[in-house]
Amino acid sequence: MLEGLSDTGNVILVTGGAGFVGAHTCKALRRSGYTPVVFDNLSTGHSSFVRWGPFVKGDIRDQAALLEVLDRCKPEAVLHFAALSAVGDSVSDPGRYYENNVAGSLSLLRAMSEKGCRTLVFSSSCAIYGEPCEMPIRETTRPDPVNPYGASKLMVERILADYAMADRLQSIALRYFNASGADPDGEVGELHDVETRLIPRAFMAIEGQVSDFAVFGTDYDTADGTAIRDYVHVADLAEAHIQALQRLLAGGAGGAFNLGTGRGYSVKQVLDAIAAETGQPLPAVEGPRREGDPPVLIADATRAQTELGFAPSLSDLSSIIRTAWAWHRRARSAETAGDDRKDPAAV
Repeated sequence: MLEGLSDTGNVILVTGGAGFVGAHTCKALRRSGYTPVVFDNLSTGHSSFVRWGPFVKGDIRDQAALLEVLDRCKPEAVLHFAALSAVGDSVSDPGRYYENNVAGSLSLLRAMSEKGCRTLVFSSSCAIYGEPCEMPIRETTRPDPVNPYGASKLMVERILADYAMADRLQSIALRYFNASGADPDGEVGELHDVETRLIPRAFMAIEGQVSDFAVFGTDYDTADGTAIRDYVHVADLAEAHIQALQRLLAGGAGGAFNLGTGRGYSVKQVLDAIAAETGQPLPAVEGPRREGDPPVLIADATRAQTELGFAPSLSDLSSIIRTAWAWHRRARSAETAGDDRKDPAAV
């Protein structure tokens, strides 16, 4: 499963590389001259998304498996995406999130330390900020997560900072805002067993795949009463990982960076854009606000732009909806045809 790896380096271990953002980043890694080795337990990822390098099935809590893959592929660095990420699920089962996201990350760091790998880019989240005290949100905004998922990401960030202080690791934490869109080439996109995100759920509602689609909150203090979020295209997120990786490999400083656009779209604006792209009305139902949902979340991504060179090129709402809709139709067509989308040969 690891045959054919180059002896000249450029190997990057990607935990959670069979997931949404991880798979897009593997494609960007390959395009940039790296060989991504995906390490994923496929609990939420898809083996059909592993297209740009070798695949090792394993769990980050399995120390022996991590040591083996690190020993065999000898990566220059690790990109760490592996995590549970459903906010509601984290509230109902917090122990599972702390065990997987926090204990699993510690397991990875111990294995990296033993094998002498000292460079890591971490997939963090704007969920660490909770209901922020200022807008737009800067990296210096006080973190105050309101759910176990966000708390688990903040805990890992603290661990990484402590490892850096002990001179055992150099790392960058990338705090995503609303990851969205799909690969412009149509090769990968969002594909969850239980879909909770606004844009793909709206597509599913249009096609009659879900009957409980709702807009949660129409009485926020915003222009149209619906919540505003900063949407960033997944392909732009993938490029940011390459920029962060190259910064660390060149000896640059680590730290935390917001990844967003600095502009927000309301739920109503997103749904209007979906109706325009699909040409189909959306059967939206008004629902109550969800606890912990702030009215506005917008990033100040100045630091990422200045220090990483982060320059989103696909994060306008039109590009996000267009690529996501194209992916959704392709995935739906494959499902209708009876393809097994978890089989690499099927896509």
